[in-house]
Amino acid sequence: MQRDIFINQHLRPPSAALIFNDGETLWGYGIGAHKSVIAELCFNTSQTGYQETLTDPSYAKQIITFTFPHIGIVGTNHEDLESDKIYAEGCIINQSIEEYSNWRAQNSLGSFLKNNNIPGIVGVDTRYLTRKLSEDGAQKIALIHFGEEKENFDNLKKKLSQWNGLENLDLATIVSTKKEYLWDNGLWGENVKDESYKNFPIVCLDFGIKQNILRNLKHLNFDATILPAVSNTKEILSKKPKGIFLSNGPGDPDATIKIILPTIKELIELNIPIFGICLGHQIISLALGAKTKKMYQGHRGANQPVKNLINNTVEITSQNHGFEVNTSSLPKNIEETHVSLFDGSNEGIRHKTKPVFSVQYHPEASPGPHDSAYLFKEFYNLVKTHA
Repeated sequence: MQRDIFINQHLRPPSAALIFNDGETLWGYGIGAHKSVIAELCFNTSQTGYQETLTDPSYAKQIITFTFPHIGIVGTNHEDLESDKIYAEGCIINQSIEEYSNWRAQNSLGSFLKNNNIPGIVGVDTRYLTRKLSEDGAQKIALIHFGEEKENFDNLKKKLSQWNGLENLDLATIVSTKKEYLWDNGLWGENVKDESYKNFPIVCLDFGIKQNILRNLKHLNFDATILPAVSNTKEILSKKPKGIFLSNGPGDPDATIKIILPTIKELIELNIPIFGICLGHQIISLALGAKTKKMYQGHRGANQPVKNLINNTVEITSQNHGFEVNTSSLPKNIEETHVSLFDGSNEGIRHKTKPVFSVQYHPEASPGPHDSAYLFKEFYNLVKTHA
């Protein structure tokens, strides 16, 4: 057991603040790095997996409000990661965790944030923030954890007012790998491939890929080559893939598709099996002629109900997205396969004549339920059929 030292919050002045674009300011106590950041505020309802959430590249340029009150209670370790660093701009938690306890713990959440140069704030009413986002929609916000020199609030407010938010912002090509690499780790505790599945080479286009996606693909004996988001068709086909995977990632899909549209269209026309998750789902939809739009508050958490329209079942899913595919814009050759039971928004599609399908949510979970893990096997079966 290890202690994070927090002075009694009732006896010390605030050391951090949240500043909204409308001028509202909430005070709290800083953890992690002493710095200020500007990003979009969101909330996540997961009760576990805060370390995986923070290291998910899809959270780039977002400050996460964790609604569960005991964030940090199991500490952090060097294994529960979805990338090599924290991609969220900052985090907000309700209670400071003075003690963490878990047999796998190696450090505190505060130290994990500090080591990644990420600020956080505690002592804020996260219920209020969740209601504010639910009622008023997505918010631009500044988070500041004061150091020895306090940044001028007026300057920070000016920077906040000048930031345009996530719309029209391509982040996927920024967080993407800059060079190709291979992945060879299976699911947790296994690190082996299932030999009952025939081996097929695939290419994963990295828009901010989570490592547990790669673990699930390796479990099915895929030999995955991960390529930068901006790879062209010639570079992709040089790997002789039997299937192509388009990953999750951050930012506005309409901004990213403008950079990679010709490549995605060419790949679809080649009739190579294609599977997309999250941003990959939106990229496929845009390439097929659909439209995307900014959501009012987004879906983020590990308890999101989705209806499978193919077999009329319900899946509890892990989600993280602030943009959605506009269902009314789907072309006639595209079939809607999944919908959200929260708001009816699109959660999945498949092409009626080509081996292309995608989902908005995260079947790899991490964190979250495994109701939708079958989708990786559907991709495998599609690849096997067309190999």
